[in-house]
Amino acid sequence: MTGNRARLVILLLAVVLLGAAGTAAVRYAADRSGKRDQEQAGGPPVHPGTVSLRPGGRQLVVRNLVWGPHRDELATVPADRPDGPRTVSGVKCLRFHAAAGTGVCLQAEQGVLEDTYRAVVLDSQLHELRHFPAAGIPTRARVSPSGHLVAWTVFVSGDSYAGTDFSTRTAIVDTRDWSLDDNLESFAVTKDGKPYRASDLNIWGVTFADDNRFYATLATGGQTYLVQGDVTARTLTTLHQNVECPSLSPDGTRVAYKKRVAGASPDAPWRLYVLDLATMTETATAEQRNIDDQALWADGGTLVYALPGDYGSDLWAVPADGSGEARRLMPSAVAPAYLG
Repeated sequence: MTGNRARLVILLLAVVLLGAAGTAAVRYAADRSGKRDQEQAGGPPVHPGTVSLRPGGRQLVVRNLVWGPHRDELATVPADRPDGPRTVSGVKCLRFHAAAGTGVCLQAEQGVLEDTYRAVVLDSQLHELRHFPAAGIPTRARVSPSGHLVAWTVFVSGDSYAGTDFSTRTAIVDTRDWSLDDNLESFAVTKDGKPYRASDLNIWGVTFADDNRFYATLATGGQTYLVQGDVTARTLTTLHQNVECPSLSPDGTRVAYKKRVAGASPDAPWRLYVLDLATMTETATAEQRNIDDQALWADGGTLVYALPGDYGSDLWAVPADGSGEARRLMPSAVAPAYLG
């Protein structure tokens, strides 16, 4: 066999093998997708029932990711038994949070040409109180401790925080009179003690202290900052650099956040840290994997967050003080909220 013929045969064999591998991958993906509506073998029990946001016994509410007919529905479990049977609600959300009997559910509405999105404010029985159009793909949601303020963030362009080619839109609504700030970029910014204006502002990841004060991430000039916001004054003030997706502790003294660390992959740049607001001291948690989530405080000492899992995402927990180690809290779940 001549050299040219040998090379041609090798090339043809490579094309056949690549085609077979591609076909197998497509079939595997299609088979896996087709099973999303089938009950997940070995998964936690899932049963329809009544899900309430009313304060009572301590509950954990999540977006259920167990494959089967109730995937993506809000589900509840006792907070001390996160691996136990799940009660599902019939209400589907992409992102969710709740406090004091008020919930926010970010949903997709399927269209002929493309999906649209909306933010739905729910009462304690998961009935819709009001909904608002969302300008893009839902990514973050929070309710203030009183249940009076609701915030959400969407991607207007791009679909990842890892790079710089994205734009967000963050809104806050007051459920007492339904007044809406539909873009926090209109707030006056004070950066390093001076008024600051820029065309590249992005704000995301609200976490509430009360019915006026909140914290969030502000990005500008290729940098991210923790900002303190004032709803009444419509202001944002920078406090600390390299903070994304903050989450305020129950006592209001610390913020958990994802921090870009030197030497990490550009596609997986974040580690989970905690910032003391009085001293601005940073503490790395024992979680060493990439965190692309807005962590939640389960209590004054434990953080809960999502990491990729076999069926979408799993919830993990780690001590907030840097001690201990990370442990899987709940499989096939995302968007947690503790009630009661």
